[in-house]
Amino acid sequence: MPTDNADLIRRLKVAGLFAGVAAVAVIGWGVFSRASAVSDMHSWSEQRSVPVVRTVSPKASAAAEGLELPGQLQAYNEAPIYARAPGYLKSWSQDIGARVKAGQLLAVIDAPELDQELAQAKANLAAVQATLKLATVTAKRFSDLAGDDAVSRQDADEKSGDLAAKTAAVKAAEANVQRLQALESFRRITAPFDGVVTERNANIGALVNAGAGSNPGSALFKVADVHLLRVYVQVPQSASAQIKDGMKAALTLPQYANRVFPATVVSNAGAVSSQGALLVELEVQNTDGALKPGDFAQVRFDLPPTSGVVRVPASALIFRAKGLQIATVTPDGHAHLHAASVARDLGAQVELNGGAGPGDQVIDTPPDSLEDGDLVRIAPAQGDAHGQG
Repeated sequence: MPTDNADLIRRLKVAGLFAGVAAVAVIGWGVFSRASAVSDMHSWSEQRSVPVVRTVSPKASAAAEGLELPGQLQAYNEAPIYARAPGYLKSWSQDIGARVKAGQLLAVIDAPELDQELAQAKANLAAVQATLKLATVTAKRFSDLAGDDAVSRQDADEKSGDLAAKTAAVKAAEANVQRLQALESFRRITAPFDGVVTERNANIGALVNAGAGSNPGSALFKVADVHLLRVYVQVPQSASAQIKDGMKAALTLPQYANRVFPATVVSNAGAVSSQGALLVELEVQNTDGALKPGDFAQVRFDLPPTSGVVRVPASALIFRAKGLQIATVTPDGHAHLHAASVARDLGAQVELNGGAGPGDQVIDTPPDSLEDGDLVRIAPAQGDAHGQG
């Protein structure tokens, strides 16, 4: 009997020992599991606190960019032709569209009043020339007599003064005759240069007055030199520095869908207008007469690439109090903010004058809270959603 009790006690002790070990194991496993969960939670929280960003690679602007702007063509020379002599239009010999040479007759004016004025001026000239002859003889005679003391010096001086007055009167009469003769020549209206008659407002029998008067539309003809045309274009200020004299451009017109006309920049206004544009003048050859003054055209400039300029999505720009910035990712996974300057705004993309190079990783759509030195994680590449070229 005592032996059975001792054996039972020993078994109870062994069972208690195993129970204690099991309890310690359970408690230890619980503590370890909790510590592991806490560690995993901290690690998960830290990972969640690091922003995930998508990056793009800046593209160097190596290719020429096209700038297309509207322009208007004007004749190289254009002149309204007015009457210089008053009268009635006797005849006209050239109509609109006629190609004329310099000095070619356009119209003739009948000016009877001018004819009468010229005849009267010639008669007046003949009269003063006759009096001049008499004054010349008289002055010489009195000068000789004064030398012999036959007449007073006063009388001789008076005759000399009369001769001078008659001489001046003859010169004035001659000038008046020449003026009227010049006006007579203006009865013939001629072309000032080689060109095309673009307007004719002359009708036979119509009364014409000398000069333009107060009505600019009173020109009898308008002649335009169209062998070479001028093209005027308003270039935005942002592109004005890239437009240089001698630069080539291409013109397209709606009436010539499959034809391109080469043009050359010859000058510019040298000042930006209040609308923020620079007036640029080009010249285009018109040997076949296809182009016409007043035509509207699209003018395309191939702008040269700017060295050091890279292109990034506009969504990569950061606008802050310090100014315009972009963010790149360093090799160790930290964000680095750079000051940026926009060279040209292309809409969905912009060209920068600095801040990033072709080998950098630029953060696209950076978080508003991003600061310099922040740790970031780069999202897996999913293709270029911006379609950079």
